[in-house]
Amino acid sequence: MNGPLLLMGFVILICILLNHFLEKIPIPSLLIFIALGMFFGENGVLKIPFDDYAAVNVICSICLIFIMFYGGFGTNLKVARPVLAPSILMSTLGVVGTAGGVAFFAHYILKLSWLECFLIGSVISSTDAASVFNILRSKKLALKYHTDSLLEIESGSNDPMSYMLTTVSIALLCGQSLSIPALLVQQLVIGILCGLLTGWVAVKLLHWYFLPSQQSHTIFLLAVMILAYAIPSELNGNGYLSVYLCGILIGNSNLTQKKYLIHFFDVLTHVAQVLIFFLLGLLVTPINLPSVIMPALILMLCLTFVVRPFVSTVLLIPFRAKLQQIGLVSWSGLRGAASIVFAIAAVLSGVETTYNLYNLVFCIVLLSISIQGTLLPMIAKKLEMIDRKADIGRTFNDYQEDSDITFIKLHIGQQHYWCGKTLEQLKFPSDLLVAMIVRHNEVVVPTGKTMLKDGDLLVLAARSFEDRDYFPLREFVVEGGKNITNRSLSQLSQVHTNRVILIKRGMDTIIPTGSTVVKSGDILVMTQIISKSSEIKQTNSSD
Repeated sequence: MNGPLLLMGFVILICILLNHFLEKIPIPSLLIFIALGMFFGENGVLKIPFDDYAAVNVICSICLIFIMFYGGFGTNLKVARPVLAPSILMSTLGVVGTAGGVAFFAHYILKLSWLECFLIGSVISSTDAASVFNILRSKKLALKYHTDSLLEIESGSNDPMSYMLTTVSIALLCGQSLSIPALLVQQLVIGILCGLLTGWVAVKLLHWYFLPSQQSHTIFLLAVMILAYAIPSELNGNGYLSVYLCGILIGNSNLTQKKYLIHFFDVLTHVAQVLIFFLLGLLVTPINLPSVIMPALILMLCLTFVVRPFVSTVLLIPFRAKLQQIGLVSWSGLRGAASIVFAIAAVLSGVETTYNLYNLVFCIVLLSISIQGTLLPMIAKKLEMIDRKADIGRTFNDYQEDSDITFIKLHIGQQHYWCGKTLEQLKFPSDLLVAMIVRHNEVVVPTGKTMLKDGDLLVLAARSFEDRDYFPLREFVVEGGKNITNRSLSQLSQVHTNRVILIKRGMDTIIPTGSTVVKSGDILVMTQIISKSSEIKQTNSSD
């Protein structure tokens, strides 16, 4: 047990230390974790032998549940409504068309049997939600014509169809007799019903306040997510489709303190993504890859430059999609973790294939992420598809109007400048609102004619500041004997580079002014303003 724990600890530590660096490099960060797995693997520097396909299949399948649920939970249906129909077509008919197109080229170029070709096509027919989400968010790619929403919904919802096609292909290769239409209908109907029913029940229970705390809400949704997959799977339905729909229903419901749920699932999903790609890199044996690199390159090129563009054009043209939008959607069809996990399932089923299916799919995914993922921001720029005025955050449910509002209180004394003036005389900015006035323990609903009086308590509402990269906070404890004790803030040179925003003195919190005297035992909460990049300055000036 010590060996796996040591490996896990080192990998997590490396991921945390590399996180800031990975955000700046042009290649997708998830590619680094595959390389990290290969570095630790059998042909890597540490030469750790690892070929437990069954264990990886279980772990990665569980991680996919987290990713699928969060993909639905974070999908903002209000923003995505204009592209909902094409997104659904791309995640259903698009997957079928992709599988058929890849099978066609595999049969006539690689000379493989039709069933084996359809298995390969089915396994790599879905685009990868983790890779797409990661690139769009990390590169802040807000796209024109709601293309970012289209890609997010497609990549988040097309794994269930790919999984069904893979299941059918494996059954046919194993010689099982089955009714394909009946199997597909069964998978879809049970998956849809279980997903919507589980999500509806979960929302009702959350609204009825049966759960005592926010922590219990998080654990409750974790249990709901697992059940949303397990129940339909036990009934021979599509668990991935169920958990995705359950996530959509819950994520688009009006829940209190949703931002805390988002923070939890965001971290959980990120860890799941890292774990999947690391294990897949650890599982592969690099010295066996040269035997499949050419077939993988051929299929990847056919998929990227022929099959995906053809399918995207056929499905998007009826919606009057612009050519540059179709071009970007075509290029954004990244293959990823789900494809490799489905390939592992095929290997464990015992089907015989000409090429090692895991190695073949691994190479296709590696080529897809490294080439398509790396060039995606540049392609979006070349096609003039980047929307400079939009925010990629608005395509996700964690970007909510009720989650970025902060309430502050302000006491009005007799000497206060506002005392004796009406609110309309003060002329507040449009994004600063007097939400409530407490006067002699009574609540006054403010209007423009309301006059502020001595003793009033104002509750102000404004947008919260979340740009912590440029506004870090730190605490400084003032010890006895320091040369800053018993001096006012205006006399201290530190305030020129570090702003003291509050002082903790015993049980009191002091909002400081220049005349505030620092005393021994005070805790100064300070911030150092860091200059932003020229790009951010340009954005501010354009606003």
